[in-house]
Amino acid sequence: MGALHTLLDIQAHDTAADQVRHRRATIPERDDLAARQRELSELDDQAAALGAHRDELTARERALSDEVATLEERITSDEAKLYSGEIASPRELQALQADIDQLRRHQRGVEDRQLGVMEEREGIEARLAEVEEGRAAVSARADGLAEALREAEATCDEEIAQEEQARDELVATVPGSLADEYRRVRARVGGVGAARLVGDTCQGCHLSLPATEVARLRKQDDDVPAYCDNCGCILVPS
Repeated sequence: MGALHTLLDIQAHDTAADQVRHRRATIPERDDLAARQRELSELDDQAAALGAHRDELTARERALSDEVATLEERITSDEAKLYSGEIASPRELQALQADIDQLRRHQRGVEDRQLGVMEEREGIEARLAEVEEGRAAVSARADGLAEALREAEATCDEEIAQEEQARDELVATVPGSLADEYRRVRARVGGVGAARLVGDTCQGCHLSLPATEVARLRKQDDDVPAYCDNCGCILVPS
């Protein structure tokens, strides 16, 4: 078998390797994993926003609780003064009682606000728990997809390595200048460096050549490269 015909076998291994690379790049789990990662990012954003809102509500609830405690201290102090007998003036006693009543109303208002904040915080915490539960499920799915993707990539990498090894063994059997020319043509044409000429049709681009050109190619020496007028690849007459 001549060196030009060996190019066809080299091309077959290169084509097979290219096909595996394409299969590797389009492994279904890759897109699915990317979608799950985007979903995780969105859930992280939701959790961060909910967590910040919860912390804000917790701080407000604590501040209202402190205000209630402060009001209770004032009321206790004023009631102690009211019933201590220290104040004899009915007007002063009446004014102090009015202050205590006002403080009680204020305290009830603050407690109502505190209750509202607490209920809102509990609702946010429930929503945050749902988001975290959903994130855990998505994360588990992403982990499974990542593992499947690694396994599929490893299989493809092994196949590519086998094709490249077989290709390299064949390349070593052809003249270096011809191998270099094949690589240049393959890079220029876009994957097809050598193709068989079947009848008058180039199997690289599947276009027909003029009859006179076909006749000339078939008379040419077996080891002299000839090129397709249409796509430029090295033609090997069958």
